[in-house]
Amino acid sequence: MITLSNNKWSKLLGATCFIIFVSNASAQVTSPNGRISAQAEGSTLVISYEGKKALQMEDLSLDSKGLTFIRSIKDDYRMLTGKRLVCSNEGNEYVASLGEGVKMVLRLYNDGIAFRYDYPETWTGNDPTVFLIPEGTRRWMEQWTDSYEGYFPLSTTYKVQPIPSFSGISKSEEGYNNRWGFPALLEPEDGLFVLLSEANIERGQSAACLYNGRSSESHPSSLEDGRVVTDEGKANDKERYKVVPAEFSTPPTPHSSKHTPWRVAIIGSLGDVVESTLVTDVSNPSQIADTNWIQPGVVSWIYWAYNHGSNDYSIIKKYVDMAATLHLPYVLIDAEWDQMNQLASNEGKTIEDAIAYAREKGVKPLIWYNSSIGWVDGAPTPKYRLNKPEDREKEFAWCEKLGVAGVKIDFFSGDNQKNMDFCLDLLESAARHHLLVNFHGATIPRGWQRTWPNLMSTEGVYGAEWYNNVPTFTAKAAAHNATLPFTRNVIGPMDYTPCAFSDSQHPHITTHAHELALTVLFESGLQHLADKPESYLTQPQEVQDFLSHLPAVWDETRFVSGYPGESAILARRSGDTWYIAGINGTDEQKELTLPTGILSPLTSHLSPLNITAFLDAGEREWQILPSVTQLPATVSCRPRGGFVYVIKYKE
Repeated sequence: MITLSNNKWSKLLGATCFIIFVSNASAQVTSPNGRISAQAEGSTLVISYEGKKALQMEDLSLDSKGLTFIRSIKDDYRMLTGKRLVCSNEGNEYVASLGEGVKMVLRLYNDGIAFRYDYPETWTGNDPTVFLIPEGTRRWMEQWTDSYEGYFPLSTTYKVQPIPSFSGISKSEEGYNNRWGFPALLEPEDGLFVLLSEANIERGQSAACLYNGRSSESHPSSLEDGRVVTDEGKANDKERYKVVPAEFSTPPTPHSSKHTPWRVAIIGSLGDVVESTLVTDVSNPSQIADTNWIQPGVVSWIYWAYNHGSNDYSIIKKYVDMAATLHLPYVLIDAEWDQMNQLASNEGKTIEDAIAYAREKGVKPLIWYNSSIGWVDGAPTPKYRLNKPEDREKEFAWCEKLGVAGVKIDFFSGDNQKNMDFCLDLLESAARHHLLVNFHGATIPRGWQRTWPNLMSTEGVYGAEWYNNVPTFTAKAAAHNATLPFTRNVIGPMDYTPCAFSDSQHPHITTHAHELALTVLFESGLQHLADKPESYLTQPQEVQDFLSHLPAVWDETRFVSGYPGESAILARRSGDTWYIAGINGTDEQKELTLPTGILSPLTSHLSPLNITAFLDAGEREWQILPSVTQLPATVSCRPRGGFVYVIKYKE
């Protein structure tokens, strides 16, 4: 049994010295390093980076006192998953009155800003946040869907079509999409980037999205207060993006906070964006006292090759055997495992037998559940086992007793309070029974991976599963893959299910080296390998060894080079080994640059023990160099190609 900690902000507040003074309305306030500043200009708040305008927020109605300094923040904490294990941030906190007892709390960190609104119980207003994103601004924004499974296409306008039929969004009066999901990446000036998202959803709160322009339809039915998103009379309404919660408790429910979630803007170079931990920086500390049982790892996954394979005992055995051969710690038994005994060829075998077989082989099993609040009718089973607290406790206790290591829970229904509270209930209950959690068909992570570190991953991404569903992913995958490190994966773990060397229902045209690179580029506490056993086990021994030693935990992450949709190169360290992975997102041959000294100065006192290179040699061929003496200045990538360098150091 674990002990749940009641510590929220007490340690942080107790270590903080409070210094209060008032700045006038025109005064500029800054981050600790001075690079990011904020200045109130009437009802507009302008955020700048090294003197360049990065972000503009409108209609805030700041009172004449402007922004008042409250305190300096310094917070060091440890993570069990993510970009780095040891995180640190510094910030300056300010507060401003917006009237009606509402206050804006604004933090300027060295890598961005975070703000929220504190409000009284009597307040009946809406979230006042409006971002100005002028037409012509380069942006990578996803059209909102409740599962956050969409592309982030480069655009300079809100006029993005077509609108996905499954999105459930309304159209603007011109027929264009006007509802956008987080995160949203902007490039307001060449080389200056802003990533918008939110963090720290608490009980009684809902998640939010962005709306721009006037809507010709009512607010979606999930917004139960019936508001209509409209900015009548605004000349620039298409450029005004409102933060709109799926629901807003007015008055707050008894268990809800009297503040909004944090709205987050990561600001700086692409490297600043990619390496930022701002989403977890502003999220509540871990609520799990003993985390020794939480072990991230690589997973063999049935669904990509066998959509209904998890009801077949013989197929499950194949994936368990593959995990054992490659020394992968986990196997995921996906949907319909509860129907195993209905398949005659199983000869009466059940999920208990499959779990026992995995454990005998030294592989820890994970199993799938339907959340039963989203897609229910016609959806896979098992259903309705987690909805009631007593049923959930019984089911998770059963999992713990059998030796199940974690659960994948699927098919939620959007961003409303019901979904947010249910997710928190699931995380808390799973922690009591020492179960890892992977949310699928769910909203994006918003910092829960810090508060509930048993949350290993979240889907919320248009991933390799879509090779099963539509033919259009084949041509778009490479550019999409080269966009995700700058957008979706910045904010938290991403269960893309990478690395397929064979084909599913629809083929892939990325190279083998591109596919292998995704296992390093894409961060996830549970990294599910998509391909079938016979595909992995017929690869060269060097590739099999790579997968056997692939980390799912990174000590640190560094951005090397790239640009959204074109290319991405990241370096990640696990212990004394660095992995440098890059992909070409274009349909042309491309030379990718590795800047000199990219791993210095931290490795300056070390000597390379061994460098292994996995390079393009064809779409379905390898060039493997087991004893490279030094990193090259450039790497030649085929169209939709990639590479990985594995560098082992010694003291």
